[in-house]
Amino acid sequence: MGVFFNVIRPIVSLIPTINEPTKKIGFKEKMMWTGITLLVFLVCSQIPLIGTDIVGNDPFYWMRLVMASNRGTLMELGISPIVTASMVMQLLQGAKIISVDMDNQEESELFEASQKLFGLLMTLGQGIAYIMSGMYGDPSELGFFNCCLILLQLFVAGLIVLLLDELLSNGYGFGSAISLFIATNICESIVWSAFSPLTTNAGTGSQFEGSIINFFHLLITRPDKLGALYDAFFRTEAGNLSNLIATIVVFLTVMYFQGFKVDIPLSSKQGRVESQNYSIRLFY
Repeated sequence: MGVFFNVIRPIVSLIPTINEPTKKIGFKEKMMWTGITLLVFLVCSQIPLIGTDIVGNDPFYWMRLVMASNRGTLMELGISPIVTASMVMQLLQGAKIISVDMDNQEESELFEASQKLFGLLMTLGQGIAYIMSGMYGDPSELGFFNCCLILLQLFVAGLIVLLLDELLSNGYGFGSAISLFIATNICESIVWSAFSPLTTNAGTGSQFEGSIINFFHLLITRPDKLGALYDAFFRTEAGNLSNLIATIVVFLTVMYFQGFKVDIPLSSKQGRVESQNYSIRLFY
């Protein structure tokens, strides 16, 4: 066993972990745990960080969909610490900087635990960077106590995300929590942009933020129907029907082409084993 694992062994033992199930988890129970995981994520995405003074535009607005994050909430960092930690550890392993025998159960478990440890360190690092950069207000005005409080909230939220991902990955639910959070964030954004009841005024009168609601609103309230259709499909102040339709078309196209696959026949040179087909998909 390498020096790396000997160093981190006493540290990773302090990190909370979720053991693999001792019995087979049924479909209903998996649905329950997946639903609980999703509910915890959605609740954390709406709980605001205490002690912040957020002003100005969001510099990570366009990245938040893929990071499954929500500005100013417990899910501020989203899945970015976990993904970054996993990529770095896989890179270190692939470059042989750290030696890991994945066939050895103890080393494999320590490697997974080290990813969790590095994920928590990344959470602390990103949290400190966010605070010092003024994402939540001027640090000198926030004060030392508020800065520590914000960092503690981000750290606890990062730990919750780690445990939720481990919960599903260990077989208590379906798939991966990371994929679930990203899909949920994207679906939430699409549904909100289509059916948001909030109103906005960009100089052409009051309009709904939701593109579908706004479409019917403009057709009913405006005498100029062609102008109403143009605004509903091509307005730039908020989501429009063109963007929504394009999103649906791209989604359906990807789903259609994902079904395309090529079967490559494989056979043994010795001829003792029957030939089998290996399927290669167009999209993964």
